[in-house]
Amino acid sequence: MDAWNGPGHLDRCEHQRPDAGWLSACWADPAALLLSVDAAGRLDIGAGPAVAGRRPGGAFDEQRHYLLGLSDGRPVFVQSAEFAGGAGLRELLPVLGEADRELVVAAVALVQWHRTLPHCGLCGAATVVTLGGMVRHCPACGRDRFPRSDPAIIVAVVDADDRLLLGHQAVWAPGRLSILAGFVTAGESLEQAVHREVGEETGLPLSAVRYVASQPWPFPRSLMLGFVARAAGTDIQVDGVEIEWARWFARDELIAAVEAGEVSLPGEASIAHRLIGDWQAATLVSPE
Repeated sequence: MDAWNGPGHLDRCEHQRPDAGWLSACWADPAALLLSVDAAGRLDIGAGPAVAGRRPGGAFDEQRHYLLGLSDGRPVFVQSAEFAGGAGLRELLPVLGEADRELVVAAVALVQWHRTLPHCGLCGAATVVTLGGMVRHCPACGRDRFPRSDPAIIVAVVDADDRLLLGHQAVWAPGRLSILAGFVTAGESLEQAVHREVGEETGLPLSAVRYVASQPWPFPRSLMLGFVARAAGTDIQVDGVEIEWARWFARDELIAAVEAGEVSLPGEASIAHRLIGDWQAATLVSPE
């Protein structure tokens, strides 16, 4: 997950995108790569150690072929398509290298945005794709629309004894646990969202909150913002709606529960996995 903290491998080529000739040259580049994403967010690549794709073929169509950018100097495009098989991000992210993880997340996020929001949010007219897929322009009212991300917080809550709070949602399989998360609402800061979500779901007040890291999470278009927080108490009162039950875990208790098969934790693709892992390794510095 440390890849998301760096400068990134993908050059999004903001200044070159207005040049239609440059976009066509990228499509014709012998090193160019074309990825495909289906309606379920699966990619037409196998869960191997690197992204395997095909060369773009035929003429470049700006309305269908979206340029993600240059990855190590190689133009990478993505299109919406239907195909048999494919692999989802939860399968791919744990096995891909940093550069390829960035590519597949960007590919899914961009295709889903184009697929779900083809009309102008102001006047309702159909929009057209410009700037190699990074803008949808409304010919009716002249408005430009850009890919959006919905901010969501995810927080590792610890108590005074450095125990970790984990909760179970009613819709999850028995024994599946994770840290708390929720979307940021209108007019709310990230820290306010942390306090509100923890309070709503478990009744716990927080004494301190600290930002840790973020992760793009296109399910469908979230940006997960990770925090660690210290609880001001330990009396849990779950909401019974989103969180069915929750409890505190010491490190040895959680290890034993996982090894016994009583508890399953988030997969390696998620920032939740990283935050829980950092707490288990005693490297997650909680705020005072």
